[in-house]
Amino acid sequence: MSWRAHEGSPSPLGCTWVEEHQAYNFGLFSRHADGVKLQLYRADDLMHPVYSLRMDPLINKSDDIWHCRVSAEEANGAVAYSYHVDGSEEYPSGVNVLFPWGKELLDPYARQLFIPEAFDRAAAIGPGSNRGKAMMAQMAPQSEEPFDWGDDCCPSHEHHLVIYEIHVKGFTGNLNSGVNGFDAGCYLGLIEKIPYLKDLGVTCVELMPVYQFELQSQNYWGYMPVAFFSPHSGFSSGAGAAKNEFRRMVKALHEAHIEVVLDVVYNHTAEAGADGPCYGMKGIANTSYYLTSGSPPDTYLDYSGCGNTLNCGNRNTRRMFMDSLRYWVREMHVDGFRFDLASVFARKTDGTIDTGDPPIFAEIAADPDLGHVRLIAEPWDAGGAYQLGKNFPGLSWFQWNGCFRDDVKRFVRAEPNMVPAMMTRLYGSDDLFPGDVRNSRHPYQSINYIASHDGLTMYDTVSYNERHNMANGSNNTDGCSDNISWNCGVEGDEGATPEIMTLRRRQVKNFATILMLSNGTPMMRMGDEFMQSQQGNSNPWNQDNETTWLDWSRLEQNKDIFRFYKQLIAFRNHHTICRSRFWREDIRWYGVGPNIDLAPHSRSLAYCLSGSKKADLYVMMNMFWEDLTFEIQEPGPWMLKIDTAEEHSDDIVEDGREVLLDSSTVQVKARSIVVAIRPAN
Repeated sequence: MSWRAHEGSPSPLGCTWVEEHQAYNFGLFSRHADGVKLQLYRADDLMHPVYSLRMDPLINKSDDIWHCRVSAEEANGAVAYSYHVDGSEEYPSGVNVLFPWGKELLDPYARQLFIPEAFDRAAAIGPGSNRGKAMMAQMAPQSEEPFDWGDDCCPSHEHHLVIYEIHVKGFTGNLNSGVNGFDAGCYLGLIEKIPYLKDLGVTCVELMPVYQFELQSQNYWGYMPVAFFSPHSGFSSGAGAAKNEFRRMVKALHEAHIEVVLDVVYNHTAEAGADGPCYGMKGIANTSYYLTSGSPPDTYLDYSGCGNTLNCGNRNTRRMFMDSLRYWVREMHVDGFRFDLASVFARKTDGTIDTGDPPIFAEIAADPDLGHVRLIAEPWDAGGAYQLGKNFPGLSWFQWNGCFRDDVKRFVRAEPNMVPAMMTRLYGSDDLFPGDVRNSRHPYQSINYIASHDGLTMYDTVSYNERHNMANGSNNTDGCSDNISWNCGVEGDEGATPEIMTLRRRQVKNFATILMLSNGTPMMRMGDEFMQSQQGNSNPWNQDNETTWLDWSRLEQNKDIFRFYKQLIAFRNHHTICRSRFWREDIRWYGVGPNIDLAPHSRSLAYCLSGSKKADLYVMMNMFWEDLTFEIQEPGPWMLKIDTAEEHSDDIVEDGREVLLDSSTVQVKARSIVVAIRPAN
């Protein structure tokens, strides 16, 4: 027998089944540990180990990796494992570390978690054992149902990319979602709604966090990860089912030619700061996995706003990130990732920003499994770093464009001096993504959005002036205090007159039209297409209830808004000029007449976009509170396609039903947008 078969191999990390030797290999990184003990458990008793092994550092340690092999016979039917890690609080080199005595620790590389009913976050915070909390499932192939990917093919959209942000539970968690009751709020429930997504026309779903996240912190959104390799069990039908049910969802979405992008959190974990729980990494390799400073050892640098920051300057932490990303691409077939607070990746071990070439970006770009996937950044962090645009180190990454969101909101709200900014955002935000020789960026890298999970819904943006976050438990002080919203005359729905509701619907259509006509990649928030409301709550991170679950009855109430979105997406897909490279000579800017009005008082703008094989566009935007008369400056014939002031089927005309404009003079009503098309010769 080889020494690896007897002592274990340092690679790969985690728990893997070695078919040749009918044994499990365990590998755990812990640089400063003095000792590591492995414990295995049977499914019928997750409290008392059926097998224990204290590793000998002279035999079971290679560099910083502790490793061992356990035969199937020795494992004795075990299905779960955990670690005890021992060490002094201060390593001889002076490096501060943290090894809480008696803690059962979760392997950072665990592929699935057991979440027993006795799970207790308080036990993870206090001293002593974590017995009864989540423990890890082992990786023997016979322990999970085989999965047949068949001829699964990952779709890839370029010009037709329309992103739809989804919370897995919130999408179908409501009783009126129409899905099978057992599947509601789960991966399988999302499968049942794929025909709806196809009908709407979106081509990519961006799933809010689906990595296993903490259960007892009221963290509905999922931005408190516990394991980077394990799908969240709360979105599955039961213990051990999450992995394959997630795969079934991905396969079904691919069959519908819809991409799957995961919103991932590699900037912090659920272990929080000094007073937070200890689940795994904090007790295994504290100063390697986290940015810490000074003494005592539990002093954490916090650039995430959640108590800790993962140490991307450490090569072993980066290795874990890379292994995790590869796992989700290889084993789970996802098509890309949206990285939460991605500027954390540019922070060095002392917390400062690496203004050169942070290694994680080069490693991702050079990796053969990751070089082709879609990479999207939230290009800032909670520590003040703001790298939107050309300052972000990921040269080819897409980026959430917060400037687009804010400028469009201000323009539609009719703030003064917004016309120049709107021209820039419509054009593709070339101030942020410059299309020149020195800085060769592209407009499609700008993820244009008006609403996301973070902030007010689209409908609430036109229905509330203030945040209404009392239910969150922070006395209405949490979340952004200025959401650049306008209630159109009255706060909320109570007291809203028919005139106010008409204006709100018009404003929603204005937002949608600008979003889909702008150069860049559009992203929409689930439910905005039928005016979903959270009653003004702009930060419902802990609201796992009807506040955040989609109310599908609103789809029936607002069928006209859904139809508008659906036709608008189809219009964008049909007219490729809306989503090209920078428009350059293809665009000509106007005002109500031949000249653009860039004065602070101006709230109107027009432009002609040509060069399409389908048709040219003439767009007239009037955010003023009175009607304005526009004079079309380009020769016709022009036909009316969109008028957001109209209602029902007249607000966007189906192909073939366009009405020829009998005059170059067009009255654009207050706070509305008109789009005309000129058929190609």
